[in-house]
Amino acid sequence: MTIVTSHTVTPAGGAGNGRVRHLVDQRLGELLDQELARLGFLGEEGVGLVRRHLAAFARDGGKRLRPAFVYWGHRAAGGTAADLGAVLNAACAVELVHVAALLLDDVMDEAPGRRGRPAAHVALAAEHRRAGLRGDPARYGESQTTLLALLALAWADAALLGSGPHLADALGVLTRLRVEVTAGQQLDLAGTAAGADTGRTRTIALYKSAKYTIERPLHLGHAVAGGGPAARRALSAYALPLGEAFQLRDDVLGVFGDPGRTGKPAADLRQGKPNHLVAAARERTGPRGAALLLDAVATEEDVLAARELIVSCGALDAAERRIAALAAQAVGALDALPGLPGDARAALTELTVLATDRSR
Repeated sequence: MTIVTSHTVTPAGGAGNGRVRHLVDQRLGELLDQELARLGFLGEEGVGLVRRHLAAFARDGGKRLRPAFVYWGHRAAGGTAADLGAVLNAACAVELVHVAALLLDDVMDEAPGRRGRPAAHVALAAEHRRAGLRGDPARYGESQTTLLALLALAWADAALLGSGPHLADALGVLTRLRVEVTAGQQLDLAGTAAGADTGRTRTIALYKSAKYTIERPLHLGHAVAGGGPAARRALSAYALPLGEAFQLRDDVLGVFGDPGRTGKPAADLRQGKPNHLVAAARERTGPRGAALLLDAVATEEDVLAARELIVSCGALDAAERRIAALAAQAVGALDALPGLPGDARAALTELTVLATDRSR
C-alpha cells in the first residue's frame, strides 16, 4: 500500500475530503481482495455471489462520511502520517460495519432498492428464480443477505486488527458503535410498530445517527491516535449536534426526498417509520394530524396530503431552522478542540455541510 508523506491532503475534494475518500477506497479495495481470496473453499460460484452482492456494494458505495470522520478524528487528536495505514484500516472497519447495517436495514424495511439498483435481497431472490433453485426465492434472498452482513462484520474486525498499537481502545470504540446502532435499530423497529413522539424520535436519532455516523467514528480515529480526554470531549461537542442535524435531514428526505438523487425511496410515510418531522407535525396538528400521519400512508394521494400538512403546519420550516442551528453549533464547537490543525478544521467544517445538505 502507498503511504503518503503528509497528513495535509488538500488537492482534491475541498478541504481534503476527496483525497481521504480516495485513500479509503484504495485501502478498502485491498482489504476486500484479501478477504475474497480467503473464501476459495466456497467455490467459484460462492465467491462470485460474495463478490457481486457484498464486495461490489462495499466498493461502490455512498459518500464515505463515516471513514472521513475516523480520519479527521485521528488528525484532530494529533495523529500523524506515520499512522496513516492504521487509521485507514480503522476507517475501513467502520465502512464495513455500515455495509452490514445497510444490507440488514433493507431486509427489515423490505426495501426494493438501494443506490439506484435492486437491494441485495431482491437481486439474490431474482437470481434464485432465474436459476430454478429449490425453496422460496424471497426467503433465500433474505437469508443470503443476512449472511453477507455477518461476513461484512467479520471483515470489519479483520480490518481493525491493522489499526496500530492502540487496538484495545479502538476495539472498545468500535464495539460500542455496533452496540449503539443495533439498539438504535431496535428502538426504530419498536417505534414503527407502536408509534413514536418527538422525544422518542430524538432518542432514536441519537443512537442511529448522531453517535453511529459521527461521534463514534471520530472517537475511533481519536483512539487510533492515542488522543487525550479533552480532545475526545471536544469531538463529542461537535459530533452530537451535527449527528442530530444529520438525522433530521434524513427525516426530511424520508418524506420529501427525490429517490433519483438520494438513491433510496422516500418511504418513511409509507412505512410509518418513527420520523421526527412526522412526529412534530402530528403534535402541531392534533387529531387531524394523527388521523393522517399516525399509520403508514397507503396511496400517492395520501402521501401528497401528508406532505402538504407537514408544510402548512410549519413543521418542515421548523426542521430546516433546527438543522441550520445545529450545524452552526457543531462548527462553533471546533473552537474548543485543543490545537486543532487548520486542515482538520476545514475538513470538519466541510463535512458539516455535506452531512446536512438538502441533496444528500
